[in-house]
Amino acid sequence: MAATGAATRRHAVPEIPEIARESVNGFALAAANANVIMQLSRLPIGRGVAESKVDSGRVDKHPIKRLRTTLSYIMIAMQGTEAEREAMRLEVDKAHRQVRSGPDAPVKYNAFSRDLQLWVAACLFWGTEDIYIKLYGQPSAQMRDEFYRYGARFGTTLQVTGDMWPADRAAFEEYWREGLTQLRMDEVTRKYLLDLTDMAFLPAPVRRVFGSFNRFLTLGFLPQEFRDELGVTWTDRDQARFDTYVRTTARVNRVLPRPVREFPWNIYLWDVRRRIRKGRPIV
Repeated sequence: MAATGAATRRHAVPEIPEIARESVNGFALAAANANVIMQLSRLPIGRGVAESKVDSGRVDKHPIKRLRTTLSYIMIAMQGTEAEREAMRLEVDKAHRQVRSGPDAPVKYNAFSRDLQLWVAACLFWGTEDIYIKLYGQPSAQMRDEFYRYGARFGTTLQVTGDMWPADRAAFEEYWREGLTQLRMDEVTRKYLLDLTDMAFLPAPVRRVFGSFNRFLTLGFLPQEFRDELGVTWTDRDQARFDTYVRTTARVNRVLPRPVREFPWNIYLWDVRRRIRKGRPIV
């Protein structure tokens, strides 16, 4: 009976906090590039991604596949069962084994570093809550605390252990402030991130149509500390335009049926679960 109970728990869908549930919407995609920049603003992570030889996972070479992988990871981290999270962890580990600096590299990095994974998880948590606030306003203290405890899943779906996640919101704020003092880009990472911001890796016709708007959204969702490290300008006029965009999007979001609001996240969750059941690659 005990073994049966344990197996049931591994396959049970978790109770999802409101912030985690309501932040899954199309609007969140507009902030995706900004969150990538936040994660890669720590130099070892930025160099690890910019120099990665795992071409299949590079957004600048396979943007559609990378989008699927990233959104699938986030959905499994937030809404997956323990068995699904284990499957995701094993798949990501295969790719991460190849992402490490060479013996003579000027910047040392290793994708298995738990400290660096913790920073990535913190950025995902911060960004998810930021999306909720922009759409629905400030959540209650109870909602924030509930989501904070749940947010550890962004890291524990990889190698981050539960005790590494800061103990409470105050500890997280201290960790975040300290993390902001460690932001650093060099010529390699800054160019890589600016190319992502301007969609320089896409065909010229697509870049001309969407590049400037993607840059506007990316810089709008970035906290100022990251803009400063990226070396970009953001004016009061830019902020006013961005605030208008957010207010308009929030109004539209409220009247959309849930399946429409959640697109394409709901499709990616269905797809990754299908891949896991069939034993197909998910990364």
